[in-house]
Amino acid sequence: MIRKLTTAFIVLLHTISASYAQHEMSLDQVIHTARNQSVEALEARQAFISTYWAYRSYKASRLPSFYLYGDIMNFDRSLTLLQNPQDGTLNYVSSNNLQNGAGLQINQNITFTGGTLSVASDLSRIDQLGQNKSLTWYSRPVTVSYYQPLFTYNQFKWDKKIEPRQYEKGKRDYLEAMEGITINVVYAYHNLLLAKMNNEISHSNFRNSGNMLKIAKERYQLGDVTKAEYLQLELRMLNDSISINETAVAVRQAQMELNSLLGYDESFEINPKIEDNLPDIQMSYELVMEKSLANSSFTLDNEISLLNAESDVAKAKASRGFSFALNARFGMSQTGPEFPAAYKNLLDQEVVGITFSIPIFDWGLGKGKVQKAKAAQEVTRAQVQQSENDYRRRIFTAVSQFNNQRQQCQMSGKAMRVASERYELTMHRFKEGNASVTDLNMAQTENDSAFRQYINDISNFWMYYYSLRQCTLYDFIKGSDLEIDVKEMIM
Repeated sequence: MIRKLTTAFIVLLHTISASYAQHEMSLDQVIHTARNQSVEALEARQAFISTYWAYRSYKASRLPSFYLYGDIMNFDRSLTLLQNPQDGTLNYVSSNNLQNGAGLQINQNITFTGGTLSVASDLSRIDQLGQNKSLTWYSRPVTVSYYQPLFTYNQFKWDKKIEPRQYEKGKRDYLEAMEGITINVVYAYHNLLLAKMNNEISHSNFRNSGNMLKIAKERYQLGDVTKAEYLQLELRMLNDSISINETAVAVRQAQMELNSLLGYDESFEINPKIEDNLPDIQMSYELVMEKSLANSSFTLDNEISLLNAESDVAKAKASRGFSFALNARFGMSQTGPEFPAAYKNLLDQEVVGITFSIPIFDWGLGKGKVQKAKAAQEVTRAQVQQSENDYRRRIFTAVSQFNNQRQQCQMSGKAMRVASERYELTMHRFKEGNASVTDLNMAQTENDSAFRQYINDISNFWMYYYSLRQCTLYDFIKGSDLEIDVKEMIM
């Protein structure tokens, strides 16, 4: 009765499995799919695009900016309070005029000094309305202005140091994110492969246990097998039937996890395959460390942290209360009742001055800000040094693990073949009455364990490989750095 129910359950599982479309996909195909259509890949691309446009905005701020400004149809009919310059009396005077004006201005930020240079040209017209109608033109053909903060924080200089590194870090972050997606997919792919292998092993073990149980029943009747051994084998078959159910559920869970990474729904079923043709690569710690320091975001992270700390110190020093600024304006101007007259006999104009503010006593507030920024800078330096030491240790461990893993895969593959052959021989010996139920159970357990160990070792090999690719942004198989096509990304 138990065997009939179990057989019916297995048929049901096969029927359910057949209702899903099978798609055989290699590891490379799965990786390619995830890197192109997964949600994580979309998030990584959008994060890079955001970084790209932030960098473009920074680059634009280094270029001249053009402005068209004006004051058009400004009609004023009101009473205006004016003071008589001779006797100081205040009187309301009627105002009735129409003002129009327009101009063009070019601004250029000076990175080296932190100042701003401006060149402008404008023209305005005032129409006096009412009884005393008149018309006045006012022109400023050329006006050159320069504003220069003195002894202060130069935001332009620090942006020039930090922003290009931020952009380069954005590119490396994207590449590392894509390698992180690859690592997750490698794990999920082999997890599905292991789950399917466990399910196939459960089916195979159930069939073999059923056959061995028939033989054990005959030998039990002849007295060659004890009742305890017979019951042990029957229990093994029942456990195998339970394992079929458990592994089938594990297969669906592993399939849905992989589908989630790939952007597929639950009806898409992937049939993974073992790819034991591993590349013959032996990595050196020196090469991996060199590529990691040159290509990964780790070095840039540390550089940016140190620059930000240094920038904070400069900002704290500049914000102690001292304020000096140079304002200069040079140009030509003229006014007249007619348009041509506003551009004849131009008069030059010069305005130059320095504004300043110096705190007499600030109770140590400015000094405290500087000392706080310097203390934070020292902490950042210590953290960077510690992170570099830890990073080198992690790289050394990762290289050692990878170099040992290929040999581990070879050994576990050989162990899998030996365990499979031993299991087949033990079943044959059991049929002939030369092996006990304990020998059979032990051989089956070792065979199952060897299969699982081999899949785990293959998975670890690729996990270690792509982890090192993520650290170095270097393709060790092709022998080239990983690159990003910026034009393709932003289109």
